[in-house]
Amino acid sequence: MRGGGVLRHPGCVPLVIHTFAERPDLAEEGIPSREVWPEYNLHGDVLNPLWGSLCDELPEFQAVVVDGATDVIVAELHTGPLMWDGIEEHLPSGIDEVIRSIVGGRREGHAANTLCAMAAEIAPSAQGLGLARVGVEAMLDVARSHGYGHLIAPVRPSWKERYPLTPIERYVSWQRPDGFSIDPWIRVHQRLGARLSTPIPQSMRISGTVAEWEQWTQMTFPESGAYVFPHGLATVCIDREAGVGTYYEPNVWLIHDVTAPR
Repeated sequence: MRGGGVLRHPGCVPLVIHTFAERPDLAEEGIPSREVWPEYNLHGDVLNPLWGSLCDELPEFQAVVVDGATDVIVAELHTGPLMWDGIEEHLPSGIDEVIRSIVGGRREGHAANTLCAMAAEIAPSAQGLGLARVGVEAMLDVARSHGYGHLIAPVRPSWKERYPLTPIERYVSWQRPDGFSIDPWIRVHQRLGARLSTPIPQSMRISGTVAEWEQWTQMTFPESGAYVFPHGLATVCIDREAGVGTYYEPNVWLIHDVTAPR
């Protein structure tokens, strides 16, 4: 990422982007995850144990967006490099596989030709100000600065929680009259030139004890079965006999051709 880059969001406030490598002090400060994500989303079986490694070992691919006047963080951007041959059928199976590939690739010195968007976290006080587009544009700039041909994103559709019983394959086919997705996060990418690609029904695995799931969701699960729960994009499968609950978060791949004219 190009540190110190100045841009403006629709409110005309100057914003500055710093990588974690350039401003480790701001990286340490960050945006508290529980202000952005529902509690259950902080317990991914694969993603969360590796998340610290992503930030510590690839700081040049993580960034904060700050208000240029106050140095207050308004967004965090997380990306990572990997190798992809450009064939959609060969995209990773989900965000769990992606983070393994990114962290493992860095440790083993593998070459990369593609940037993967991992998360764009917007401070609650700054939501609704157009920072989603700013974040994606910044990620595209990262990919260009490294000479990568694509930015790929396993997008977590923000309105999917309204339709947890609808398969992700059907949900991502729903369009507005203007041809764009009904989903706000998907539309952000589409308006910046991304094409909608493969749905990922089981992108991230989250498992825990029944007691943990009851704590995370503030619900009671009196018997085994599939349950809808607050902010869940799909159902959680509760097995009372085994004492565990298992959830697979669905995502969808969006692909940006970084070489295309802006």
